[in-house]
Amino acid sequence: MARKITEEDLLAKAKEPEILAMKYHPLYRGKIGVSIKAPVRGYEDFSIWYTPGVAAPCRAICKDKADVFKYTNKANLVAVVSDGSRVLGLGDIGPEAALPVMEGKAMIFKYLGGVDAFPICLNTKDPDEIISAVKWLSPTFGGINLEDIAKPKCFYILEKLKEEVDIPVWHDDQQGTALVTLAGLISALKVVKKKLSDVIIALVGAGAANINIAKYAILAGANPDNIVMVDSKGILHEGRVDLKDKEPHKWEMCRRTNKKGKTGGIKEALEKADVCVALSKSGPGVIRKEWISSMADDAIVFACANPIPEVWPWEAKEAGARIVATGRSDFPNQVNNSLGFPAVFRGALDVGAKTITDEMCIAASYAISRYTEERGLSEEYIIPNMGEVEMYIREAVAVGMKAIEQGVARINKTEEELKRSVSSTIKTSQEILKFCVKKGFIHSLPGKF
Repeated sequence: MARKITEEDLLAKAKEPEILAMKYHPLYRGKIGVSIKAPVRGYEDFSIWYTPGVAAPCRAICKDKADVFKYTNKANLVAVVSDGSRVLGLGDIGPEAALPVMEGKAMIFKYLGGVDAFPICLNTKDPDEIISAVKWLSPTFGGINLEDIAKPKCFYILEKLKEEVDIPVWHDDQQGTALVTLAGLISALKVVKKKLSDVIIALVGAGAANINIAKYAILAGANPDNIVMVDSKGILHEGRVDLKDKEPHKWEMCRRTNKKGKTGGIKEALEKADVCVALSKSGPGVIRKEWISSMADDAIVFACANPIPEVWPWEAKEAGARIVATGRSDFPNQVNNSLGFPAVFRGALDVGAKTITDEMCIAASYAISRYTEERGLSEEYIIPNMGEVEMYIREAVAVGMKAIEQGVARINKTEEELKRSVSSTIKTSQEILKFCVKKGFIHSLPGKF
């Protein structure tokens, strides 16, 4: 009989990537670099790419700033901006320590979306200075990905930048987590044959991610009266006047949700709930088995804290949950932001979108869910994994077409034209990397992880 996997086994496995990361990060000295796109047949070609030839596109852009998208890489360049104030699982570690995370983000952007992303770690935590820095940088970039910035300032920074720059600005901890979670929830509800408009949803944690998940769920058809959110002090309700001036986004949830006026904590929030979405603190034991037992039949539990979920998946199953998702790759149904941001930006960039709207994000959620359904929904497959390239293509096309429909795109394309450009960019990026590894220009890691 096979030995039962213990909690100690899982903790040891969770540590393995850290051990390998410390071995290989210094070997490569980071994960990204700058590569040349245009050919250099001989040194005389620099007269085209640099002086004197470069003066011609410079003059063209000077006459019409919109031509910068035609003559430069701006149309495919995204800044990954962070102050290092809330790095996942690490907290406020500062800009230098955040740089490996932002490089990793840029690596995923390139491999899964064909997007040229560059990490920008800022030596300030002042929200207005961050806004100014991004505005100063915006002439170079076609999009901005805000990353690992603490709340509540992350809300303010995103809102102000969306108002003040004419390129897509995105905060992955808000929009990315929300759209991927919504995609998984849409699919999970299909499996258990429940409607989003009918279910009771308990949100454990009231950070940027869950606040945006509530927002997207409502836009997609959830009834706000049936949403109950819990922060570290208990359930949000209209009696929580302590939040009115200090945290306006939480106060909005107090006003908009939980119309039955539930009070208490996680235990009370989960009673009779159809869905639990937990993005709070690392477990286990944050959510107890007996609390899950009090949920409705065919309960759905998303326990997405890292590195350890709020409740172990097998405990949630033993307590009666029918579908369980986590943020980890070693359990079924990983809710992974990497399923969202590369494709969302690919679609937005390919049509020259001026912004990323909520509707574009929800279109991405439905595209992910439709793809999953076509592949065959089940209790252990409600969301794709990172290796399913076709999903990224479908998602990017859905985002781009929604941008065109909403009138925020600079470039009009047919769905087929967009699909061709998206597919070519993503697949070319992956094939170039594979070629470089095969030829030894990039040294391959030994063994298989």
